[in-house]
Amino acid sequence: MKLYCKTILIFFLSFWGSFVLSQSADTTVYLPAFYESTMKMNAVGKLGQVIKKESIATSIKGAQAWRIAYISSDQAGRKTISTGLLVAPLGKAPKAGRPVVAWSHGTTGTAQNCGPSQLSNPAQSLNEYFLIGGNSGTDYGLPAVQKLIQNGYIVVATDYQGQGGGGRHQYMISGTQAHDAINSIRAAGNIKELGANKKALIYGWSQGAGSVLAAASSPDYISQKGTAFDGIDLLGFVAMAPPDVAATIATRPNDPVAADKFIAGLLQSFSANVMDFAHASMTFWAIPNGFSNTKLDDLFTVDGAKAVNEIYTGKCIHTAVDTLNYNFGESYKSLLKPQAQNTLAWAQAIYDSGVPKVKPVAPVIIYWGTKDTAVPPVMGELYRQQMCQLGANVTRIQLAGEQTHYTTPPVAEPLYVPWIEDRFAGKPIQNGCIEIN
Repeated sequence: MKLYCKTILIFFLSFWGSFVLSQSADTTVYLPAFYESTMKMNAVGKLGQVIKKESIATSIKGAQAWRIAYISSDQAGRKTISTGLLVAPLGKAPKAGRPVVAWSHGTTGTAQNCGPSQLSNPAQSLNEYFLIGGNSGTDYGLPAVQKLIQNGYIVVATDYQGQGGGGRHQYMISGTQAHDAINSIRAAGNIKELGANKKALIYGWSQGAGSVLAAASSPDYISQKGTAFDGIDLLGFVAMAPPDVAATIATRPNDPVAADKFIAGLLQSFSANVMDFAHASMTFWAIPNGFSNTKLDDLFTVDGAKAVNEIYTGKCIHTAVDTLNYNFGESYKSLLKPQAQNTLAWAQAIYDSGVPKVKPVAPVIIYWGTKDTAVPPVMGELYRQQMCQLGANVTRIQLAGEQTHYTTPPVAEPLYVPWIEDRFAGKPIQNGCIEIN
């Protein structure tokens, strides 16, 4: 019996990969073999260079799919490895090549095992945890993927750095996730046999929608030379329920007293329930991963800092919420210090994590629901006002009915798919800022 159990264990580990110790001294996560080996690789190469890929099955008709690992960089320009999913039409590409559509997913968590491409059948339509029909402990899949493949597009979806490629995930540092999305397009172009052309578009939801807006305002990064696929031409950006805390701040904070009030207000606003607190504390856990002048114990008690570090290096979002709820119940706020410290550095880091105040390189369209309590819709409106003042073309569409944060993607799909088609077809577009200007 012992020999039989040992044989089963060896088989399991050989299939899924041995456990990998994340960058917490006391938290381990189990990763499939593809990601275990990727974690051991060095982030060396051109931006967008594919350093590993494996073919996987897909239920998308007329499509082929792969898991990929590619070179990216964080907001500070440090090279990283990101993993992701690539889906392309079968057969030879047309002479003009295939446009690329990049998907930026919503919040899944910050541990190494939280990348959506790690699911056993990830190359399918978006599958949401909270909606009826959700069949996993996390969100995964690609919205409208069947239609996009039928249209002849290549679809690529990044996991973001820190979600299977090593390093600590920089959750809600939008520039880092924007780089991952942009470099995923380069990765699709780096696989020459797929026949990608230079036309591209990024669409995303929630955390991913924030990265979409940041990508739109990254002209220098997009036009950078010496990548694995230079000259990508981003023609549009689709953002569903986008967060942008920086849009609520007029200018970069420089007053310690105002910073105290801002951080206190932020902690209060996003601590109304354990779900909100999980997203907020996960954001605060991630900020030091991109900004070395901030520390967890600036905001959390000693025990609180230890707890959130163990939770967010070991669990994805929904299990993290359950862990917080089980262990702390209504006392989850006790993880925070009564008075936050180093607040100016934190306020500046949060501002710098948001969308740059730079005119988008192409039209942006935002979809939002009136019942979205996860991401305050006012963020999208403030973003639109600020970008329109810079001469951008930003349209904001209120979805019919009382749509929540989680119903936004399926309800918006019939609207944004034709919008994407029009961008690739080069059709004229109305100025979405005209009523403001």
